[in-house]
Amino acid sequence: MTGAAVGAPLQIDVLTLFPGMLDGFLDESMMKRAVRAGAVAIRRVNLRDFTADAHRTADDRPFGGGPGMVLKPEPVFAAVAAVRTAGSRVVLMTPQGRRFDQAAARRLAAAAHLILVCGHYEGVDERIRQALVDEELSIGDYVLTNGTLPAAVVIDAVVRLLPGVLGGAGAAEADSFSAGALEYPQYTRPAEFRGLRVPDVLLSGDHAAIARWRAEQSRRRTAARRPDLMQQEGQAEHEHEMA
Repeated sequence: MTGAAVGAPLQIDVLTLFPGMLDGFLDESMMKRAVRAGAVAIRRVNLRDFTADAHRTADDRPFGGGPGMVLKPEPVFAAVAAVRTAGSRVVLMTPQGRRFDQAAARRLAAAAHLILVCGHYEGVDERIRQALVDEELSIGDYVLTNGTLPAAVVIDAVVRLLPGVLGGAGAAEADSFSAGALEYPQYTRPAEFRGLRVPDVLLSGDHAAIARWRAEQSRRRTAARRPDLMQQEGQAEHEHEMA
């Protein structure tokens, strides 16, 4: 994959039938700051703008019968052709895709240009997968009305990894999943609230002890809530030793 040049913003194009679904998300908080800072440039591309009929028809009934509507190939091919660059990576948001995770977010954050194609209703014409798409991603084992919300999830996870977006070097490294485990418990002021007190070690000023406590809490929380992550880490270490 072609990486973005130093200082160049990551370009993200979202191809969707419902660009308005992204308005509030892109105009608030971290995303708004990231765009203003020049870390990312995001375009909302309405697939209906690439239809050829007066009714701006972007989907149709499936051949062979069955319920629902299928996203037609013509507007998607035309939209991708209009925005594609030499460094583009075309990603289809679909329940049939590979499960999106933190590793995928890091990989996509290194791209120069992402084109996120949002599936709709019953899915997309298979020729879109065959001829246009570089990879397919899913945010979980459930079905949504269309792929715009999953695209927003991917954008959020990717953009926060871009240099400078979170304000400090390494700010995202302690997040859950970044180190293959869940994050340790966090506390802030006041030191005591409704009889619940912050652990003494966090008030001690002993940074080495705090680091050990956090590592142990992270391990315990991961073992209790997501033991599969510990199994994956152990498998990865075993494969590394065998290599």
